[in-house]
Parts: sequence; structure tokens; C-alpha cells
Amino acid sequence: MIIDDFVSFNPNGLYCKYGDFYIDPVQPVANAVISHAHADHAISGNTNIYCTEATYALMKLRYGKNAGKVFNMAAYNSAFTIGEVQITFIPAGHMLGSSQVLMEYNDIKYLYTGDYKLQPDATCEPIEWVHADVLITESTFADPQILHPNPVDEIKKLNDIKSNILLGAYGLGKSQRLIKMINEYAPQKKILVHHRIMPINVIYEKMGFPLGKYQIYSRKLMKEQDEFVYIVPPFTFDSYIKATGVKRLFASGWKKLQVNLQDTLFISDHVDWNDILETIKQVKPAQIWTLHGNGMHLKKYFGDDIFVKILN
Repeated sequence: MIIDDFVSFNPNGLYCKYGDFYIDPVQPVANAVISHAHADHAISGNTNIYCTEATYALMKLRYGKNAGKVFNMAAYNSAFTIGEVQITFIPAGHMLGSSQVLMEYNDIKYLYTGDYKLQPDATCEPIEWVHADVLITESTFADPQILHPNPVDEIKKLNDIKSNILLGAYGLGKSQRLIKMINEYAPQKKILVHHRIMPINVIYEKMGFPLGKYQIYSRKLMKEQDEFVYIVPPFTFDSYIKATGVKRLFASGWKKLQVNLQDTLFISDHVDWNDILETIKQVKPAQIWTLHGNGMHLKKYFGDDIFVKILN
């Protein structure tokens, strides 16, 4: 029987009392299961951390000695136990090391997706499917009006821009995906990378995900118009709001983050409406629980066919 309160939110985050652990806690806790290394899912200061090897490496890079006390690393599809709950990390396709968290308790399977995507991405492990009784899905873009375009078509837009480009992107995950795609689909572009992104690239390449050609940013190089694409994290992008001699673009699935109405770059690392429906088709859950967004559209869409509960 599905347990209605198998996971629930409290001030520390999403808690499973049956295993006494949190999933992606928002405050430091004793036992933390971390789905991936983005800062809104992986905070510092937890005591016992359970994650993939790549997530550990990226958290250590970001937080150093404050990353956490004890790291317990698990390979994909290799079960371990916390309390009375069996846990298995399943590739989520969101970024390097990202995991869905499959939890099994009293013969019922609960699948927490974390952030995930179905689009192909050569810089991370592709999503894998498992069946579960309960699908606990992010709903960032769970709206029938939001359908992500083909990312390859989006990147190919850069071929029509002959001036230098200042390309804003999140430093972890998105930047590496962009570097790889630009090298493949706009190979004449010369990629420059902000110094804070370079150490992340090193981890990706050590983990077996080569990105192609790029070099660290040089002010001297950018003074020339030679189809340079300078990839920078958001804080640097915002500080260059008056930059001259460049076309400013920001790579995101969010319309509100597009800064140039003529030259948008809609590249998302989250599922859109159709992707969520495909996920439900593959997982075959009896119930859907939503978080990190608005689950009302799913609740309306499925009606009485599948029970939909909104956790947040």
C-alpha cells in the first residue's frame, strides 16, 4: 500500500521519516541524499551525504572542506540502504552525475526524479527508465504551453551571428553542454570560457566527457571580431550589460531570461510538458506527486485517471 506521507516537507526540506533522511535538503541535516550538484539541491554542511562520484567531485570543488562530513558514494543502479529504505540512483540526464532517487519500502517503489531531462546531452549520462508506484516529479515547466525547441536547432542559430557573442549560462552543467554543442554544430566559432568555469570542465573531462576545443578568456582576443563566443556565468553576464562589440545572449529555457528578442537561445536542462507526459508513460505510476513548480496542470490533465498530489 502506498504511504501517503512517505516523504513530506519540513523546514529542512523533503524528509523521509521511514529512513530518517532528507532528499536535497535546504538546511544542513544528519543524513542527506543528494540528487545532483547544483547549489539549490546540494548545500554544504551535511553530516552523512549519499551521492554519485561526480556529484561528490563537484561539491568538493564548490565547497571545499565545508562540503560535508562523510560522503557515501554509490554507483548508478547499485542499491544501498538507509534505515529501512532501499535506495538506488538512476541516471536523470540533467547534468553530470545527476540522479533520480528510487526508494523502496514495504514492496512499494517511490521515484524522486530530481531535476531531469529527456533531450540528448553528450556531456552527461542519459536518463534511464524504471517503473515505480509513485512518481515524485519536478514540475518546473509542467505547463501545456511550454514546449522546448530542438536544442541543436537553437545552437545552429549562432552560425548566423558573425559578431563576437557574450553567452550567459549557468557555470555548472549548462556551460559544458554549450561548449560541446558549439564545437559540434557551430565549429567555426572560437570558444572562450570564464575562469570560474574552467575547473568544472576539468572534472567533466576526467569523468570521461570531453568537451572539444575551448580556451580561457583573454581580453586581448575579444578585442578582435573573429566569431568568438565568450561563455560566462550569470553574475558576470549581468555585469557586462553595457558591453560593446558583442551580441548578448543567455541560454535558458525561461523566456524571462532571454535578453535579446531577435536572437533567443532556448536551451533547457529540464523536462517540458511533453517530456513529463512521456516520463509518466514510461514509469507507469499509480500516483504522481509534484514539487519544484506548479502541478495544477497535471492534476487537471489526468483528472480521475491518475491521482496527482502537489507536495509544495
